[in-house]
Amino acid sequence: MTDKLRSNWRADGTLRHIGTPRWLVDDMLQTLMAAFEDAGHQIYAVGGCVRDTMMDRHVHDVDLSTDALPEDTIAIVESLKFKRSSWKAIPTGIEHGTITAVDPVGAGPYEITTFRTDVETDGRHATVAFSRNIEDDATRRDFTINAFYANRQGEIRDLVGGSADLAARRIRFIGDPVDRIKEDYLRILRFFRFTASHGNQDDGVDADGLAACALLADGLTGISRERIGAEVTRIISNRDAAPIVGTMEQSGVLGRILPGASVLTLARLIDLEESYPIEGPMVAPNDMATRLASLGCADVADRLRLSSAAAKKIALVLREAGSLTPAHALAYRHDYWPAVHCLLLRWASLQQPFDETVLADLERGASAKFPVQAADLMPEYTGKALGDRLQFLKETWIASQFEMSKSALLERP
Repeated sequence: MTDKLRSNWRADGTLRHIGTPRWLVDDMLQTLMAAFEDAGHQIYAVGGCVRDTMMDRHVHDVDLSTDALPEDTIAIVESLKFKRSSWKAIPTGIEHGTITAVDPVGAGPYEITTFRTDVETDGRHATVAFSRNIEDDATRRDFTINAFYANRQGEIRDLVGGSADLAARRIRFIGDPVDRIKEDYLRILRFFRFTASHGNQDDGVDADGLAACALLADGLTGISRERIGAEVTRIISNRDAAPIVGTMEQSGVLGRILPGASVLTLARLIDLEESYPIEGPMVAPNDMATRLASLGCADVADRLRLSSAAAKKIALVLREAGSLTPAHALAYRHDYWPAVHCLLLRWASLQQPFDETVLADLERGASAKFPVQAADLMPEYTGKALGDRLQFLKETWIASQFEMSKSALLERP
């Protein structure tokens, strides 16, 4: 934490002020929040934008929370103008109190949600009642670090004791973890995701939260595969996902959503990823599909409702990881990075070290151009015979590591 951010804490260890992040002082957001205040309403930036600002992280979205009812929110937003253009209010989730405000210059959009309290929950969906009380809204959220509220001046309200947890990078459920999970069983996976992305795993996972996740893991059977897939892909995309996936396995959660899955190959895969020689602006060869393939769940793509592209990538790396296809041929057939992923999974599966000597072969294979064209074989070969001959010569050329010339290939019996 920078000294500038540290100054925003009170002496008693609670958050005092968010400072002046660019997103908060933006003219459009200030105009929007001021309009609610002028209409006699409370309005706060809430959740991730406050949390990530205090953790000195990039803020992607700004969500707002207000005591204004949805119809009042719509009226306030639609009353705003910038030059000759009007703001738009889109009822994206009006039954749950959410209105999306779209400003004329594209600074947003901003999701504005009325303070809520849960009336009834079934582990997947909640029936809510709107509230004028910010405490009601805070106590229905999932984790203490996600329940910070900042007003237009940047002053923070922490109603659930999240300040100490944020300082310690501790992911802790608000109130009783069992109660919070029973409201929405997807919070089990969110607990692991936030622990991986925002927690301090060196201090271990929150014991009460972990115990509740293990106890209630069966509740994930009622959650759609799409929602589970969205959380799992985010978990496994963390730079060092192995410790948290290992904790998921030990708690029984991993096996509940991906039967047969294990962290062992994933841990070795991540070590190999870290061995790749990064230079300049290059990024590490982390690949979500390859990491999922390493878990060993036979139908992982279907269980997580992955895209067809991700499913194809998983099938590719699993097939080639179990083959003897050399590096240069992998890169020629699949391109450079897919070939890297195939090799990383192969090495991880076989407990082999990173082999830096193959990088030159990968580069050569990815840039190689087959020198023979169909016209070179006509009219002697036509139809199926032409295709078979082309394929034979291509395989011969690949086996030579691209060294055979066009003339040598054409003379090949």
